[in-house]
Amino acid sequence: MTVNSNRYLPGAHSRARFLRLDAATILKRFYLCERSLIIGQSGWLAGIAALETKMTLPRFTWQDTLTAHALRERVFELRYPRRMLEIGEDAPLIEVFDESAHAPSAQAFILALAQVFKPALLSAYRSYVSCADDLSDGPILRALNLAIEEKEAQIAWLESQAEAMAGSEPEHRREAERWASALAERLEQVGGLTLETPHAAPSPNDLPGHRPFKLAEVPARDPRFHLCHYYWPDIVDPNFAYGEGINLQLRSGVSHLNEVWAVETGGAILHAFADDLGWEYIYDAARWTYDESRHVLMGYERLRAWGFALDEMPLGSYIYDSAAGQEPIVRLGMLHYFETKNIGNKVKRAEAFAQYQDRMSQHDMEFDWADETIHAAYGKRWHTALHEKFPDRIPDMEGLHRRCDELVAEEIAAATDAERADIRQVADAMIAKAGEVGLKGSAQGAQPYRAS
Repeated sequence: MTVNSNRYLPGAHSRARFLRLDAATILKRFYLCERSLIIGQSGWLAGIAALETKMTLPRFTWQDTLTAHALRERVFELRYPRRMLEIGEDAPLIEVFDESAHAPSAQAFILALAQVFKPALLSAYRSYVSCADDLSDGPILRALNLAIEEKEAQIAWLESQAEAMAGSEPEHRREAERWASALAERLEQVGGLTLETPHAAPSPNDLPGHRPFKLAEVPARDPRFHLCHYYWPDIVDPNFAYGEGINLQLRSGVSHLNEVWAVETGGAILHAFADDLGWEYIYDAARWTYDESRHVLMGYERLRAWGFALDEMPLGSYIYDSAAGQEPIVRLGMLHYFETKNIGNKVKRAEAFAQYQDRMSQHDMEFDWADETIHAAYGKRWHTALHEKFPDRIPDMEGLHRRCDELVAEEIAAATDAERADIRQVADAMIAKAGEVGLKGSAQGAQPYRAS
């Protein structure tokens, strides 16, 4: 029997622009771009000085991670049972995104995010949503619409921060502008981030200032704070008690502020092991790093609420410094070591704060405790995975913790009399000021940190 094609019902419809595998290909491209920036943003944390940027970037990275996770899951659904996420024909595009990490300075890195990469993702998401099918694409549209809102906010914040960095570091401004401009040109050469397949650049432009990424072994620190090596006297002076009452409240606030080392370490280990451990590890490490940034801001906000200026707050680096020159596994071990070492004290301190009627410190300590129970599991899970994958170069957890303890002990033993005197003077001044100010009930007038 002969079939007359003219007798079929019409099938042309705006909903049918992308077939199943077409949509999967585009969403995979988006995921790979997000993944690239997540890794780069994490690695750069230790090299960024301004506290606002160092603490805000982990929040953006966590937002990006949630977006990437939704994209990845949707790709798996559309390509079932296939579970591979090969770069394939998207390689020219992903190579440009990977270049973002090789910036000549922190200012250049932030400027490229603000002017090139975040806008590229925003434009691509808008394009996809504008022609998406509410029925077939429904499962991913919520994530993309939220990502659009988040990218808009990220770009606005990053642009303001890039301008602030240019003002405080004018010597890097021209270099940063050349870097961002060159990346924008390279992105255009491969066809940009669109709904179409990218292509190799016929004659790639040079990237002025390109520097192969290297983790900052000496962490950048915000000069507005009182910069020191050890952030409280009891670290280097056994005769200086951890304290009770006001002393404990101050010590806790300063300790939270100084979890900046954990933010930097979380970013460093995400970058170091992303390729070895894959997406599930990246997801956990991004959350770990974001949580640590929240803890820093908890301490910062409490100290500000009690009337302390930034230059009265000690900001140290001795734990991060103790892992300098070591293999990345030592940094993972260091983060897990301190999580498990101190977690038992947090419940007792929360109870003490309740007795002091210091609800803010109690609140922060309780939420910190909840986070760190999760982090302890992260550390155990991913150390085990690395040890199983690389048994010859990854020590067992007991040996790793012992090595971390030795490194920190060596760093503390190297304290000079000048360093001891400096931090003692800072602590004494804070204690004296706290005694004069008092808590005055619930610290009326405190301005809580607001995510911008």
